[in-house]
Amino acid sequence: MTQLAVFRTVRRSLQISSVWTVALLVVLIWVALCAYVMFPRQLGTLENYVLLPAIPAVLLLYFMAVRAWRQSTIAIIGVTLVLFWILIAVAVPYLPLLDPNKPVAPYAPPGAMRHGVTFLLGADMRGRDVLSRTLWGCQRVIVWGITATSVAYVVGAAFGLVAGYVGGWWDEIVSFIGNVLLSFPVIVLFILVLNYLGQSGFNIIIAVTCSSAPAIMRIVRGLALDARTRDYIQAAQTRGEHAVWIMIIELLPNVRGPVIVDACLRLGYTTVAITTLTFLGLGLQPPDPDWGLMIKEASTAALLWKYSYMLVVPALSVSSLILGFNLMADGLREMSLRD
Repeated sequence: MTQLAVFRTVRRSLQISSVWTVALLVVLIWVALCAYVMFPRQLGTLENYVLLPAIPAVLLLYFMAVRAWRQSTIAIIGVTLVLFWILIAVAVPYLPLLDPNKPVAPYAPPGAMRHGVTFLLGADMRGRDVLSRTLWGCQRVIVWGITATSVAYVVGAAFGLVAGYVGGWWDEIVSFIGNVLLSFPVIVLFILVLNYLGQSGFNIIIAVTCSSAPAIMRIVRGLALDARTRDYIQAAQTRGEHAVWIMIIELLPNVRGPVIVDACLRLGYTTVAITTLTFLGLGLQPPDPDWGLMIKEASTAALLWKYSYMLVVPALSVSSLILGFNLMADGLREMSLRD
């Protein structure tokens, strides 16, 4: 074996190991956050420790992302914004913050000291610390947003692969159902699903899946239609591989580029949708802090300029997270064009 062949083999093995490392880190962070936000009662005393392993996992993930994407400044800025809020989400229980639901000093301005407490970003109309509520509020948006988008991609990608690879009447049925769901305006579909099923985080996942999965299905279907005639697919068919194996192992990894870019954009769309639904009273419910809920509660008081900080702080927070997802998508698209 030549030195060049050895170098290529080593580089390929390092890339594969990096992919698995990133996947394990993402799963660790996601599982820890989901357990903390969705199932706190079931955790019992473990609630105080479940997020601890996720903190170094986020830092390591950020280091790997910066190292891999160093050729794109846009992507680095995007991943910095996103992983900053994810780091806050996993570390906020261990920060020296006030109870986000405890009333202390109503309408305290930013920088004011009341009852021995300094409110760096002020207090809302009920006397709750805006800084504490902002940092705690990112947890629910991130958990439900990423979970809903992931479920939508699993469903959409599965039906898109079947429609694009198998074709025939499978394609006609899946495409027809997708077109029917896409005919509804997104916000109307959200309202219909949540009014029928009720207002909860799990029902938000169903609503996002119903609205996003058809669009994802169309993207994956188009990629599958193009890829199913490639040589590596025909080689797998010649070996007698099962259709499910071909779709998942052979086809899906080779069309992952456009899917990953779309996923970054769709994470931003989902964040906007969850915040909007909460603002309308159809999404995540009080008393736990949430950016959309903070914007809704402050919408009246913020009509006065001196209380506008109640609205500006959560609005800038959600905007920075959405901007991060969009910049990540732009950076990945930029790097793919260079390659």
